[in-house]
Amino acid sequence: MISLRYHVVSVTAVFLALAVGVVLGSTAISGRLLSGLTDDNSELGREVAALREGRHAQDARLAEADRFAGAVGPLAVGGQLADRSVVLVTTADAGPDDRDALAELLRASGAEVTGEVQLTDSFADPDKADQLLGMVARLQPAGTRLPTGADPGTRAGALLGSVLLLGPDGKPQAAEAEVEAALSGLASAGFVRQGARVRPAQLAVVLTGGSVSGASAGDRAAVVARFASQLDRAGAGAVLAGGRGSADGTGAVGVVRADTAATSVLSTVDNLDTAAGRVVTVLALREQLDGKAGRYGVAGNAEGAAPVTTG
Repeated sequence: MISLRYHVVSVTAVFLALAVGVVLGSTAISGRLLSGLTDDNSELGREVAALREGRHAQDARLAEADRFAGAVGPLAVGGQLADRSVVLVTTADAGPDDRDALAELLRASGAEVTGEVQLTDSFADPDKADQLLGMVARLQPAGTRLPTGADPGTRAGALLGSVLLLGPDGKPQAAEAEVEAALSGLASAGFVRQGARVRPAQLAVVLTGGSVSGASAGDRAAVVARFASQLDRAGAGAVLAGGRGSADGTGAVGVVRADTAATSVLSTVDNLDTAAGRVVTVLALREQLDGKAGRYGVAGNAEGAAPVTTG
């Protein structure tokens, strides 16, 4: 007769055999799995290395293209803005090197750069919008009309447009004392910084940085975008130029491009931080003189790399 002890021993042996089988099987499977993972990892490593090599090669080609654009830039813009004048307006995040390179290229085009005004961080600060509106109202030159009930960017653009840009008749829109009072007043309030004596010009370029971030990034970009759009309406034309990334939703260039009314009058360039982009900025200014506007650069919302020039 089979005893209880026999049953216990039998069952124990079965479970022991199962356990041994599972261990041996899992060891074999683990070996194959690890081998497969190792192979996959090696393949991924080769792919990453190939992508990295391709990126380096692409960067090298872009750098070479930018050097070429820098070398031929003065020739490409030569005479485009002969006997014209341009004033520079920069935001706090605009690159000084980009500004200096663009100013040099403007001079190569035959233009006279009449000065620079920098908009500070406070200018686009939503918390200081009411203060800016109050300053604009107090500094308005006699005989000028500012948009009523408008946002601070638009009203400030109208004020600075009246003191920084020449009128349709080629004459200053404000007296010299009024120009000085407006710029000094805004500077004293911390909204602008001005360099040497700034004189009114026919055209304006508003230079900004690349992509922006932060809780109020969109609001700040909107102030700059509306400022540039209004500045354009005050003179013979204007271009808003920013670095790569400025054409996204939180960049000033992107805000303008999302506004059909703004893009119909204000030209935008989204790669100012390249030699090619600076050449395009000068050509876009020339196009403004012909009453045309466009969206230029390398971003997805650009209509082309550069304006089509006829001479």
